[in-house]
Amino acid sequence: MLVATNMPDARATVRVLIVDDQAFFRRAARSVVELTPGFIVVGEAETGEASIDAARELQPHLVLMDVHLPGIDGFEATRRMLAVGDTEPPVILLLSTYEPESFDEPSECGAAAYLTKAEFGSAPLAAAWAAAMAST
Repeated sequence: MLVATNMPDARATVRVLIVDDQAFFRRAARSVVELTPGFIVVGEAETGEASIDAARELQPHLVLMDVHLPGIDGFEATRRMLAVGDTEPPVILLLSTYEPESFDEPSECGAAAYLTKAEFGSAPLAAAWAAAMAST
């Protein structure tokens, strides 16, 4: 019996939601995602609260979540997004300009990985997705 799920296999298109309060970074992240084979942007959000609503509506497979956001921060938005039990939760990749040692362990909020914005690109995006899929 074939059962459809919200999570794609490695060959399917990965639906990405970009969450960042800075428009220039959202544009840059959109370019990276669109240039990465197998990934498409399905939406953007500027705040933690808006990201939760967008994830519920758009049902992305992957969320690129800025840590520092107006309103609730990216850690709390991640926790809340993953707590919604009515759909398959997305994989969440935290992004920030700060080094990871500036924060508590990102996985404590349920995020799959953490990247600095300086290291974000097509190869790290694809590698983070592959690592998240290998651990499920």
